[in-house]
Amino acid sequence: MKDNRVVGLDAKRIVRNGTGLGSYGRTLVNDLAAIDGLTLRLYAPDAGRDDLRGQVKESDRLCFCYPRGWQPLGKSYWRTRGMVSQLRRDGVQVYHGLSGELPVGLGKAGIRSVVTIHDLIFMRHPEWYNAADVKIYTSKLHHAVAEADSIVAISECTRRDICELTDADPGKVTVVYQSCAPRFTLDDIPDDDTMRLIWHVGDRYGIPDRYILSVGSIEERKNMMLAVKALHLLPQDIALVVVGRYTPYADSLWRYAEENGLSERLVMLHDVPDDHLPPIYRRAEAFVYPSRYEGFGIPIIEAISMGLPVVACTGSCLEEAGGPHSIYVDPDDERAMAAAVASVLCGAEGREQRIEQSRQYIQRFANNDAARHIADIYLTLTNMQP
Repeated sequence: MKDNRVVGLDAKRIVRNGTGLGSYGRTLVNDLAAIDGLTLRLYAPDAGRDDLRGQVKESDRLCFCYPRGWQPLGKSYWRTRGMVSQLRRDGVQVYHGLSGELPVGLGKAGIRSVVTIHDLIFMRHPEWYNAADVKIYTSKLHHAVAEADSIVAISECTRRDICELTDADPGKVTVVYQSCAPRFTLDDIPDDDTMRLIWHVGDRYGIPDRYILSVGSIEERKNMMLAVKALHLLPQDIALVVVGRYTPYADSLWRYAEENGLSERLVMLHDVPDDHLPPIYRRAEAFVYPSRYEGFGIPIIEAISMGLPVVACTGSCLEEAGGPHSIYVDPDDERAMAAAVASVLCGAEGREQRIEQSRQYIQRFANNDAARHIADIYLTLTNMQP
């Protein structure tokens, strides 16, 4: 880039969310920081969690920004309206909302805007959400779509939903696939420190020797009951390890496991530190993602990056994430889920070829590609030439 451009980004979830939207933001801004010509200002209502904020490498071209002075109407008001005056004082030329929302008044302030929309599940399936939340999410979405100069969808599935369920101009909507964090990289020959961490993490959480893994919030939409029921049809020494945020849905999984003699084969882990996730992936035999609906499914990319075969479900966009060499089953067919998992366990015919072909497929989501596409959008909005 010939000149420098000042870009503001919504950092609330970067400093607060351990997975999902937080991971998306942290990975993106770290990759954007490697592109010359951008100064990044990350706007958050507070400093959030030290461990998450520390994953972003601050420099003379990347810094966090917080509310200045007393905020009489609170942090929420600052994010939706009060932030704009601070953006102007900081010389921000483009503001990027990383989670489907934008502050009010950007256009009037002369600040161009980009919004990333991850999914419209709350509109497709409002039955999975609190009614009040659906109204709030929908209102924020419609404002963002109307305000934004450019809209980023994280998958073709999400792009179709945006064009169908909102008044967005299709010409403004660009698909930019997510990338996964660099820590999800398979070392063909792990060093001694890596091996010690792998076994330490397994021992710490009481993880069995053989298991299939799933990562994501443990909620109804994620449909984890399908994987639990499939355990009946899998070898007795295979367990299911689920890593994710607790919701009351997790209790129903425990009840089913206890009532059906599966409690010794189900492990659910909450609040797992980020640096423990790669070792948990590394020890697994396969990855299952039985979700009924997703915007993309970044855990699938993480799993493939860590050398795992993937079994997921049909019905949304998971085929986009996992590619043609992963296996997809009906979200209500436990027998199909069990058969698919059995076909990719260690020793299964074609397992290694499937893993290698999937790893080749996900190269299209390589980290800096996503950042470069986003940087090009910033350039276009500021009428710059590379």
